[in-house]
Amino acid sequence: MDLFLQTLINGLLQSGLYALVASGLALAVGVVGIVNFAHGEYVMIGAFLAWAGSALLGLDPLLTLPLVAVAVFGVGALTYRVSIRHVLLAPELNQMLLTFGLGILLQNVALMVMGGNTRTVSTPYQASSVQLGELSIGGPKAIAFALAAALLGTLYAVLYRTTLGRQMRAVAQNRRGSQLIGIDVDRVYLIAFAASCGLAAVAGVLVSVLLFASPTVGLVFALKAFAIIVMAGLGNLTGVLWASVVLGVSEALVQTYVPGGGGWSDAVFFLMIFATLVLRSFRGAR
Repeated sequence: MDLFLQTLINGLLQSGLYALVASGLALAVGVVGIVNFAHGEYVMIGAFLAWAGSALLGLDPLLTLPLVAVAVFGVGALTYRVSIRHVLLAPELNQMLLTFGLGILLQNVALMVMGGNTRTVSTPYQASSVQLGELSIGGPKAIAFALAAALLGTLYAVLYRTTLGRQMRAVAQNRRGSQLIGIDVDRVYLIAFAASCGLAAVAGVLVSVLLFASPTVGLVFALKAFAIIVMAGLGNLTGVLWASVVLGVSEALVQTYVPGGGGWSDAVFFLMIFATLVLRSFRGAR
């Protein structure tokens, strides 16, 4: 029983990081209406910025969170102005090719600048843990989960309690109607896309503490974020939370109870996507 509870705790803590990455992607899909295949690269940028702050300036990675969020928010806004806004009315294939190419560009720039080696940060709390009877909660995972929960709570408060949030939801429902009632749709798109990049970068800071920074570190998290938003429904920010928990706990159970589970866990999200699509097709047929 202790092993089962420990596995559930590990999966729940991991789901916080997944939800943070997926919420940014869901924001881009739901509000802007574009599937950003370069989303994982903003996670990578956040991880490298946190590493740079630690290695070059001696800052704790968590203290760099506000700076990284603001910096990558600016990068996301620039990306929107330079490229994304010009394909919003283009066919979906054009949009996907643009963001896919952007992801390849960012990844190769990181390879040229930083090299292919992984970079790690060292913090006093990296090996810390909290004991609850026979159960152990890793300090970094607990901190990452708490920060992810706080940021997600802030995001939902903005979306449902502020004028900007109401504008975002209005634009997501009907772009033309929002324009007719005076909402600056282009401004809302810019803020939503830049915020999605900022959320990804914040997740990247947490990734640098829990794992490492590398040019390809964002790819795995982007794939899992895609799995989560497919399970939740494209653009469904509320569904992202439960879908992240399902994925995180499922991976933890597979890693613990399935022989060779470390390899099988990488396929869990693909199986979940397949099961979700089959279920939705069945419901649609009915």
